[in-house]
Amino acid sequence: MKWLFGTLFILLIAASLSLLAYQDPGYVIIAWGYKSAELSLSLFIILTVIGFSLLYFILRILVVGWNMPTSFREWRNRQKVLRARRDTNKGLIELAQGNWSRAERFLLRHVNTSDTPLLNYLSAARAAQKLSASDRRDNYLGLAHQSMQGSGFAVQLTQAELQLVQGQLEQSLATLVQLHSASPKHPHVLFLLARIYEMLRSWSDLKKIIPDLKKYRIINQEQLQQLELVVHRELITTATSHGKVAELRSVWQQVPKGLRQDVNLTQHYVRCLLTLNDHDSAEAVVRETLKRHWEMQLVYLYGLIEAKDSDKQLAMAEQWLKTNENNPVLLLTAGRLCKRNQLWGKAQSYLEASLGIQPRSDTYKELGQLMEQLDEPERAIECFRKGLLLAQEEKMDDMLSVVPVNLPVLPASV
Repeated sequence: MKWLFGTLFILLIAASLSLLAYQDPGYVIIAWGYKSAELSLSLFIILTVIGFSLLYFILRILVVGWNMPTSFREWRNRQKVLRARRDTNKGLIELAQGNWSRAERFLLRHVNTSDTPLLNYLSAARAAQKLSASDRRDNYLGLAHQSMQGSGFAVQLTQAELQLVQGQLEQSLATLVQLHSASPKHPHVLFLLARIYEMLRSWSDLKKIIPDLKKYRIINQEQLQQLELVVHRELITTATSHGKVAELRSVWQQVPKGLRQDVNLTQHYVRCLLTLNDHDSAEAVVRETLKRHWEMQLVYLYGLIEAKDSDKQLAMAEQWLKTNENNPVLLLTAGRLCKRNQLWGKAQSYLEASLGIQPRSDTYKELGQLMEQLDEPERAIECFRKGLLLAQEEKMDDMLSVVPVNLPVLPASV
């Protein structure tokens, strides 16, 4: 459309000049010494336009010819860049399709003329990683660092991630610690750091970065809560392995108040207290927890606790029986506490009542031991026999319902 209007404008000007020339053609005299030439104004204008046009085209040709080598070099460079770009795209496609060798070859074929050398080298490093070529991978990462100024962080992050996948945990951790120092809020660095701490079972270090994982929402709330439970459970286990009750109590006090309401974590802590023979602390924890949350595992554990004030402990269990008189686990616990207080008759009554509601192998065992204490060997043998048969059934049920534990909480990536 612009070309059409331009043509019409030129024709309009030409027509106007023609009309003016027809009314008054005018003339032009060119004198040079004793010679002169006369010609019409119209012819002079036409010759002038033709002359300027010829001069323009001659100068244009000379300029193009002068710049020909430079233009040719620029054209060749553009072609090289386009060719490198095509190979880069092919390499990325092959990488996405899992063709590691072809991806590596395409990505490096024209990397020297690529306008994205950093991307080429980092992608080639990933391909080499898949081919288990650690030396080539590290070489490509070094070249990536040299290819672009200011790319050090990206290269190191890629290196740490690849080392983590390769199982080079110590090397990856060293790189991640350095990156975390440079950028404490970087989400992917925090995620990888948390994952490697989990894999190395470095629970105290993982605990330190949990507030940042929560603050910057690196993982979702469910994963965060599960991670916190695993961390504090493992810290409790570690403190128990050191054999120091004071250290175990200190670790429990550092558990957030909300997590201390978790029954499974509380149960683990109580078992650890019993392992270190701190029965009084275990009794207090179970008693306070059962006030807030009635849990059968804790009721069961209460019967295994040998507190100094066993009378008070039995009184507590019998108080619970007032509102839970048909609870077989609580009856078993009461029977055990009565045995500890040498109340043989009450112990027998509680244990038999528990078996009447729900037969359990450990209840038969307790009753069998009581029968031995009461010098009734035949009945003791019968209780032990029934307990063994029932224990085999319970073991089979446990095997069928077993659930894997201590699986990684954090996903492989985000």
